[in-house]
Amino acid sequence: MALPGVYQPQADTLLLAEALAVEELGPWTDALEIGTGTGALALHAAGRGARVTAVDVSWPAVVTARLNALRRRLPLRVVHGDFAARTAGRRFDLVVANPPYVPAPGVRLPSRGPERAWDAGPDGRGVIDRICTSAPALLRPGGVLLMVHSALCGAEKTLDRLTGAGIAAEVTVRASVPWGPVLRSRRSWLEQRGLAAVAEEWEELVVIRAEFV
Repeated sequence: MALPGVYQPQADTLLLAEALAVEELGPWTDALEIGTGTGALALHAAGRGARVTAVDVSWPAVVTARLNALRRRLPLRVVHGDFAARTAGRRFDLVVANPPYVPAPGVRLPSRGPERAWDAGPDGRGVIDRICTSAPALLRPGGVLLMVHSALCGAEKTLDRLTGAGIAAEVTVRASVPWGPVLRSRRSWLEQRGLAAVAEEWEELVVIRAEFV
């Protein structure tokens, strides 16, 4: 279930779930999901025995994830707020992130509304870069970050930022999906900025796996 305005699981969620399915999880695993939405991925990890903390800036998402955890009778700690502030001083074996990544004309990230789940500044990296910067402080030695985003944001930039922070990173999963309504509504702007080819109809999604060795 999802309360109104909460990001529903879509192709990016399913792609991240595919990557998560091959990771070793168990009662020894401390996991964090950044931007949990409905809690689908956090609950997947909890269902495999991991101790999971989920964080979201949206109160409707927090309530939704908590209700879904109750419905599935799975232990899940769901907290509201900025991921860096709410996890200060903690380290995890696994961090899963489906951050906002859609390029948007506004420089400021939205502070309310469903757009918070996807709008991420002019290059789509408003949250991605923060996660890359925070990763060394979030991961234990041997810990893994799984993050999905659009190739429009520049997968190589993400790999370079993580590698520069001392984290071994690679793209492990790719998929092409049709443009959704948000991208279609911004076609002219995306083309003008050189973020999309003229008449482009397909978006590549990538999952990046980064291990703190």
